[in-house]
Amino acid sequence: MEQKKFDPNSLIGFVLIFGILIWIMYKNQPTDAELATEKAKKELVVTPQAKSNNAKTVQNTISATSSDTLQLAQLQKSLGSFAYSAALPSAKESFTTLENKLVKLKIANKGGYIVEATLKNFERFKKGSGELVKLIKDNNANLNIQLFTSDNHTLNTKDLYFEPTVTQNGSDQILSMRLKAGANEFLEYKYVLKADDYMLDFDIQSQGLHKILNTSKPLNLEWDLKTYTNEKSISYENRYSELYFEHKEGKSDYLGLGSQEDDVVQDVSYIAYKQHFFSSILLSSTPFETAELHSTNLVQDDKVDTTFTKQFKAMVPLAFKNGEIDQKMNWYYGPTDYKLLKSYDRNLEDIVALGWGIFGWINRHAFIPMYGFLSLFISHGWAIVLFTILVKLVMSPITYKSFLSQAKMKVLRPEIAELGDKFKKDPMKKQQETMKLYNKAGVNPMAGCVPGLLQMPVFYALFQFFPSAIGLRQQGFLWADDLSSFDSIYKLPFSIPAYGDHISLFPILASIAIFFYMKMTTGDQQMAAPQQEGMPDMAKMMKIMIYVSPLMMLFFFNSYASGLSLYYFISNTITIGIMLVIKNYIIDSDKIHAQIQENKLKEPKKQGKFQRKLQEVMEQQEAMKAQQKKK
Repeated sequence: MEQKKFDPNSLIGFVLIFGILIWIMYKNQPTDAELATEKAKKELVVTPQAKSNNAKTVQNTISATSSDTLQLAQLQKSLGSFAYSAALPSAKESFTTLENKLVKLKIANKGGYIVEATLKNFERFKKGSGELVKLIKDNNANLNIQLFTSDNHTLNTKDLYFEPTVTQNGSDQILSMRLKAGANEFLEYKYVLKADDYMLDFDIQSQGLHKILNTSKPLNLEWDLKTYTNEKSISYENRYSELYFEHKEGKSDYLGLGSQEDDVVQDVSYIAYKQHFFSSILLSSTPFETAELHSTNLVQDDKVDTTFTKQFKAMVPLAFKNGEIDQKMNWYYGPTDYKLLKSYDRNLEDIVALGWGIFGWINRHAFIPMYGFLSLFISHGWAIVLFTILVKLVMSPITYKSFLSQAKMKVLRPEIAELGDKFKKDPMKKQQETMKLYNKAGVNPMAGCVPGLLQMPVFYALFQFFPSAIGLRQQGFLWADDLSSFDSIYKLPFSIPAYGDHISLFPILASIAIFFYMKMTTGDQQMAAPQQEGMPDMAKMMKIMIYVSPLMMLFFFNSYASGLSLYYFISNTITIGIMLVIKNYIIDSDKIHAQIQENKLKEPKKQGKFQRKLQEVMEQQEAMKAQQKKK
């Protein structure tokens, strides 16, 4: 039998084969992306709904219990490199909270955006209810960026999962939310909440995404918000809920209150979703090149539509710089308080509707400082009373001038009536002689109108001031439990068109005061002003207005802020008192008559510009009339 010998060539062959196998295994080991895909297979399942919508797939399939290989492959293809995020521990319904003494913000991993914004010092509807004001809750808000990949896929950040990291820098809370496309490629939302501040920093930046995204066009940032009702009167709150924006180097504007408002504006530095007394504002250090803005009124019937007031939408571009995104912004979630908004020095106070021109100037430089000072020491109700008294005292010289002019006209009325009888057939001559009488007696017929015109800016400024005064919110006075809303004393079992389903007492008192005020002033004006031939019966019209004006006040203010009705009640009551004092103790008709007769003996005063112009017009008309008679 032949003995077997050792073959060295065989040994060498086995070694080579083993080495080749080791090399093949090394070269074919899974990459990080493949490991992420394998792990995603265990954590992802595609719902039947996702078969027709890849974006919807991402939204509804995290944290499921089974998988389908073919559908998973389609999902991974749609996600591209962002499938990396699906394998992270943060790919689940989880939240991170940032909180200080003023505001509490809850940020979701999914979408990386705020899903709850609570104002800790304000309650809804009625003080003491315990329900805090929440500007964001129950999916009423959304922030999304459309990502266009280099392989022609479109992704939405609202459907993807961000990885949160919380750090602290002194009293600042910092939250980094990263949407990862790889170990070193990500899109980041960075939130910084300071202590005792409603404003937080918000930056969007990217790293390494120029390798993945199509950077030839900007990304679209979409911000939507449906505004919850927070006040007692839905229609009143809705009237002051508007979309404001600043553009073109500090110019503020708003969309309007129509059922559907849209606009495209350039160079936008902030967008504010105002909910009457509260606002959500997005600010940018670098103005957005354009902004598509939309506002939809959601209150068609305030008996049915009781949850939301407005639907606000905005879309702005985020431009790439050197292939990456770096946008410095801010969020503001807080009260629409003029002083607070002004303190940020970003023109945010412009969203407080104080009126334009002289009206806004009076509010900003007179009424806000005066009322703010008074409310530091006394309750808001008594502050309104004292505020009204001060305003009326300041306006009392104008009131006196008006009454003095009416008294002079009243004294001259018999002589004017004589001129009317004398020149009954020549109205032009009558007017000329009447003007001569005014000039000779030293009476200006326009003096009674000028004080009224001077009071109009104050009247309109106050009309704008009270609905914007957040200090009145949930502040009670007498029977009113909230001076920023109506003061219902009785709930009607039915609704009256244009009036409502309740009875407010302050508007009734204000209407009564207006009635007696007009009764007194209109009566004096009727006695002072002679009737003109060919003119409508002004006395009859003025009598009608005595009853119509209070009725309009009653209907218009029934659902308005009771603080405003309180002001008008106190204001007109004080005016009636001042009128009685002036009429009975200051103005003496006999002295006025004697003074007028004395003025007649003097050389007539030089006519004012208005009187001179009026005289010239009448003379021209008289000349034209004479010329026509000659023809």
